[in-house]
Amino acid sequence: MLPRYYDRVKDLIPKNKVLIIYGSRRVGKTTLLKKVLESTDWKYKIDSGENIRINQIFSSNDFALLSEYAEGFDLVAIDEAQEIVNIGKGLKILIDNHPDLKIIATGSSSFDLSQKIGEPLTGRKKILKLFPFAQGELLDHFSKFELINNLKNYLIFGSYPEVITSDTRQEKTEVLDELVSSYLLKDILTLEKIRNPKVLYNLLKLLSLQIGNLVSINELAKQLQIDGKTVSRYLDLLEKTFIIFRLGSFSSNPRKEISKKSKYYFFDNGIRNGIIMQFAPPELRNDTGPLWENFMVSEFYKKNSYLKLFQQLYFWRNFNGQEIDLIIEKNGKLETFEFKWKKDKGKLPNNFKNKYGNVEYQIINQRNYLEYLRLE
Repeated sequence: MLPRYYDRVKDLIPKNKVLIIYGSRRVGKTTLLKKVLESTDWKYKIDSGENIRINQIFSSNDFALLSEYAEGFDLVAIDEAQEIVNIGKGLKILIDNHPDLKIIATGSSSFDLSQKIGEPLTGRKKILKLFPFAQGELLDHFSKFELINNLKNYLIFGSYPEVITSDTRQEKTEVLDELVSSYLLKDILTLEKIRNPKVLYNLLKLLSLQIGNLVSINELAKQLQIDGKTVSRYLDLLEKTFIIFRLGSFSSNPRKEISKKSKYYFFDNGIRNGIIMQFAPPELRNDTGPLWENFMVSEFYKKNSYLKLFQQLYFWRNFNGQEIDLIIEKNGKLETFEFKWKKDKGKLPNNFKNKYGNVEYQIINQRNYLEYLRLE
């Protein structure tokens, strides 16, 4: 089992709060849970929300039944907890009445979609989001040389656990095909009862072909022949299921930033390529630049989340077409980044410099990228 970032975090399980581990399907939540349990001296029990009896106990909201279930244990862990109706209420009853009990629940992003956890456990939960492997995590297992040497594979096939542990290109392709066809939209289709799944999938295809470009809700709506509100709703659902994420446009006026067009990136390059079924190597593609940009922006996103840096991530583009791939803002300080697959030269756009000052500007390419992605 490859190490994950959370393996090194001390005091992972909070006091008087429920630990929630969630993320997309097949990203390694169950494996992480088992690692956490193996490292503890507490007496624990682990069950699955897919177990009918466990489902009945937690959805009952019966204090006596829940207390009897947890009696004699220091820690209770529920895997696939999203399968349990009203799981949040059941966990709240346990933590409110047994403050010394440690509780862990894992689940896919349908937790968020169905509001099964959030509302009942307001102020009583700690959330860990798990993504496909970050490069900073892989540095705990592979050398810098090995990662750089294998970079083209991460660019094309991404970093889902099963993909990384697959040996051949054929095996990696088959894993991604299964992920895209069987798991990618499962939560949305199950919980939201989408009338036309094909439209949702076509939206993903359009986004796959537009990574690095500005996205217009109205243009997407026109191409899909649906209304703009539906497009916005679908984009929100795709974000909540950890398939894509939005990058807003940087502006000194936050109100203007909200109204501007956005860019959408995929959390995993392999998923993006699986949607359009394109797994050719970088030297045979015409989208290597956008792929590199998606890879790097998603890596910065993961790092920001894991280290809890509380930084704001943006892009910048003006009407003359000048742009900056990534801007990181924290406490009023700006850092700017350009992602170049091969080049190592560039400069901060004059229009940006004139308006915001001569801020730090860095070019990231395939030779130096790991310097920016360490999880430390």
